[in-house]
Amino acid sequence: MIHTTAIIDPAAQLAGDVEVGPYSVIGAQVEIGAGTVIGPHVVVMGPCRIGRDNRIFQFASVGEAPQDKKYNDEPTLLEIGDRNVIREYVTLNRGTDDGLGKTVIGSDNLFMAYSHVAHDCIVGDHCIFANAASLSGHVEVGDHATLGGFTSVHQFTQIGTRAFCGLGSVVTQDIPPFSTAAGNRARVIGINKEGLKRKGFSPELIRALHKSFRELLKSRVPRQGAFKHLEPLCAEFAEVELFVSFVKNSKRGIAR
Repeated sequence: MIHTTAIIDPAAQLAGDVEVGPYSVIGAQVEIGAGTVIGPHVVVMGPCRIGRDNRIFQFASVGEAPQDKKYNDEPTLLEIGDRNVIREYVTLNRGTDDGLGKTVIGSDNLFMAYSHVAHDCIVGDHCIFANAASLSGHVEVGDHATLGGFTSVHQFTQIGTRAFCGLGSVVTQDIPPFSTAAGNRARVIGINKEGLKRKGFSPELIRALHKSFRELLKSRVPRQGAFKHLEPLCAEFAEVELFVSFVKNSKRGIAR
């Protein structure tokens, strides 16, 4: 299962059925779970923990030191969950000592070619990073979010669950859950109605989210008044509560 040209540090811990392709390098303090396939010419450095049934394609760089001038070889971490697909030339970096100390990637994500996750980021589950989508440090991305090709996300920004960023978006402020954003600089266009419909969200819930979007981000009603007005919808729909709480607690402000 391990090609004879692969270089694996004796301190690395690989499950018995892990596959490692030609000329790949696995460093010390790397743990790789069962069923994971490492393609040819992949570099995995530690400390790094990779879960089960991941597929890492050729020329990816996983667990390397963060691209941060303050980093001084501290023992930080990259954690990756299960069933992720990591395509060609993807780069996933460890955390920093003055950040979270680790970068965390969930499960069932697709990282297309040349996408990048920088230090201290948190990526949820079932996300899609199209080609060359890139996160700066300390970014949080919620479950089921989609980043279009060449999307660039500023550090300390949050992207909510099921948010959609269009092709070439330059994201410098927070993108709320369930919404669509696009542009340079990216602006929230509205609720991703068609995407939510395809995922089985009810018409009533989609209308409630759209109403919340209009109240909070498009009307001239003072923000506190809008929060108060949306309390009944928050009580009825957990997704509306999530949307409203995200807007209320945004530190960078909403991209609008």
